[in-house]
Amino acid sequence: MKVQLIDKMGSDLSVVNAARVSFSKVKDKFEEKDEKLIKYLAEHNHWSPFGHASLQFRIEAPVFVARQLVKHQVGLVWNEVSRRYVDEEPKFYIPFMWRKKAENKKQGSSNEEVPYDIVDYIKKSKKLYNDMLEKDIAPEMARMVLPQNMMTEWIWSGTLYAFARTCNLRNKPDAQVETQMVTHQIHKCCQEHFPISWRYLSE
Repeated sequence: MKVQLIDKMGSDLSVVNAARVSFSKVKDKFEEKDEKLIKYLAEHNHWSPFGHASLQFRIEAPVFVARQLVKHQVGLVWNEVSRRYVDEEPKFYIPFMWRKKAENKKQGSSNEEVPYDIVDYIKKSKKLYNDMLEKDIAPEMARMVLPQNMMTEWIWSGTLYAFARTCNLRNKPDAQVETQMVTHQIHKCCQEHFPISWRYLSE
């Protein structure tokens, strides 16, 4: 799975200036007292100043991971590759060790693993898909036979605050491991570019 930062806007100072505009003030240098302001904003859920900093990612992950993450929509914009128009060879996420179902949860998995090989199934799916395309079946219909572990990619843009809410939820221990593989990378990127704000926004 890949998470690539392709653009960003703002800094920790942007958050400070967005908050201080209420008093018609602007700063050109971040100071120690500004960290206290950011801490106060985050702790008291004053989210709007964090909405003036933003990031844009290009992400590659399996369809089942994308479907979990696309549920987060407030403050975020999503554009994904479409197999209505793209018929290039699909790629797949193929684990060889599979987590067992957790006994004490209605959903989720345990740390116990079992080996299981799905390579033959993936080969058959790809062959079926390619056969359909060769028969001139429209890609928008042929894509129906491709499984959820097919890789997809999307551009994901949004505010710092929106990505913090997403990471705080999806980085929890009970979140799906494969989804955490994406949100942990987003977390590291936000931490690098907005170190002070992210310290107080992230749980």
